[in-house]
Formats: sequence, structure tokens, C-alpha cells
Amino acid sequence: MALNLDPSKTALLVMDYQPVTLGFLDDPTPLVSSAAVTADAVRESGGRVGYVRVAFNDADYAGFPEGHIMGDRVKESRPNMDADSPTTALHEGLGVRDGDIVVRKSRVSAFSTTDLHEQLTNLGITTLVLAGVHTSGVVLTTVREAHDLDYRVIVLSDGCADPDNAVHDFLVEKIFPKQADLATTGELLSVLLAEAGAR
Repeated sequence: MALNLDPSKTALLVMDYQPVTLGFLDDPTPLVSSAAVTADAVRESGGRVGYVRVAFNDADYAGFPEGHIMGDRVKESRPNMDADSPTTALHEGLGVRDGDIVVRKSRVSAFSTTDLHEQLTNLGITTLVLAGVHTSGVVLTTVREAHDLDYRVIVLSDGCADPDNAVHDFLVEKIFPKQADLATTGELLSVLLAEAGAR
């Protein structure tokens, strides 16, 4: 697949790579390491890197209406979902750098409770490359919202994971292609390397 990227208008979003959300994996190290390598390549090509994490403060917890499915679930998970808990910090293996975009959200989408769209727009970003956990959560919701915001969306199929492998496969094979391009991390890195060689 020809991605035909303009790195200067591209941002990699690494979403919900946190201990609390990665716990379903026997070993998250390969996923995290791959994201870190990809982020370095995007930066070196002239693109931007953003990180999204989900976490809640007292006002966020109070803002959920009674009977809200997500709200009830995260309240039951306190203090592991608290904004100042180590379990909601971005995974230390990601290698977040000064100048990277970092936002904290209190709903599923990377956009709905953050200023992410404003930051990306101000930087001239028109293409988003998405990696995240869970595939059925932040990735699905962000694909849909990013598409509606008129971004070109690319999903890294091997940069996403879900507790239900069948759900992951269904989304990647059947749902995401309706609104996004699909690529592997290796395919993206090849494109970025080619772009660097052409400069």
C-alpha cells in the first residue's frame, strides 16, 4: 500500500499506553518498544508525536451522571484510575520528549474532553497515524471522530491491541477500512525512511 505521507503534516498518536490499560497483555514491552521506535522515526522525519492518556480527578468522577456505564466502571477502579496514580501515567518505555503533545482525557475518544484537535490544527496536521489500546475503545472511537474532523486516518494494525483478539481482528479487517487506511509499523517505517532519503 502506498501511504504517500507528508511527514510535516503528519502526527503519530499513541493512545492509552498506560499500566492500567496494558494489564491484559502478558508482556507489553514489545508493543511499547515498537511505539517508541515509531515515534523516533516520525520525529526524525519532521512529523509530530502525541500521547493520550485516560485518567480522572475528583471533578471528572463527579461529572459522570448516575448509571453511566463508563463512569461506574472507572469509579469502581479507584484509585487505579486517578490522574495522579502511577497506573495511569504514560508507560515509561515510550520515551516521551519535550515538545511532544500530551493530553489527558476523561472519556473514550482522544478528542472529546481534550484540546487535541486545536493543537493539531495549529500545527498544520492533516494526517493522523493511530496506535492504541484498546482497539475496541480509544482506537475505534478516535478513528470515527478523526474521520468526522476531516483528518486522513491511518491505523497501525500491530500498534493496537485488545483483550478480545476476535474483536481486534474484526475491527481492523471490517470496520476501520471504511474510514481509515491500515498499515503495519514496518510499512510506516519504510515510508518514513524513503521520505528521509529523498530529502
